[in-house]
Order: sequence, then structure tokens, then C-alpha cells
Amino acid sequence: MLRTMFKSKIHRATVTQADLHYVGSVTVDVELMEAADLLPGELVHIVDIDNGNRLETYVIEGERGSGVIGINGAAAHLVHPGDLVILISYAQIDDAEARAFKPSVVHVDGVNRIVELGTDASAPVPGSDQRRSPQARIPAPPKEQ
Repeated sequence: MLRTMFKSKIHRATVTQADLHYVGSVTVDVELMEAADLLPGELVHIVDIDNGNRLETYVIEGERGSGVIGINGAAAHLVHPGDLVILISYAQIDDAEARAFKPSVVHVDGVNRIVELGTDASAPVPGSDQRRSPQARIPAPPKEQ
């Protein structure tokens, strides 16, 4: 059996541009793509923290080091420059691998520079006023081998 699992996210990124007349997709700084293990053309879900809109699209490469998060095509009606978003990817993984799989979590600052890489999907952004949900279980530290 395959399970669809959370693979990676870029958490609380700031949308830098929106182009209604560009053909679909989301443009993402290559550094952020690499940190989140995203490939060009990969399916992502975008969650807009400011207005609650959710959408699916695919990733295209943006200039390395630019911090670009560009919403393209019809999605520009739903997500706007300055909005905070979460870009989420998923993977289909066999059951045994899914039980041990660790996702990639990329926390960024206000200009989309990486501030922390991790595997805890519920960890708040370092240095922010965010809190972990009281219902979220804190993952156990890795076992020594």
C-alpha cells in the first residue's frame, strides 16, 4: 500500500509577485526549492495564511538567492504580493518507509531567506511569536545508533 505523506514545506513565505497573465505555476527561488526538496514541475499546495485560500499548482525555478515566491496565472486572483503562504508538497511512499519518513521543513524570514531547516512539521518559526498547538505531540529525539 502507498500512503500520501507530507514531504516538505516552505513555511510562512512572503509572496513577492503575482502575474495574472503568466501561464500558471508558482515561481520559487532555487535555494528554497533545494531546501524543500522540490523539483521543477512538482505539484505543490499553497495555503494563504492571510485569507485562507488554498490551491494546487506546479513549481518553476526562480532566480537563486532572489527570495522570489511568485504566484502565476489564475491563482493571482487568490494570492497577492505581501501575503504569507505555506508551500506544501506530498509524496506517495510505501507503508514501511512512511512510518520512518522525515519531511523537510524550511522556515524563512520576511524576505524569504532560510532561517532554519528541520523535520518537525508543527515547530513554530524560530524567533517568531508563533506557538506550537497544545494538541501537537513533540517528536522524540532521534535514537542513537
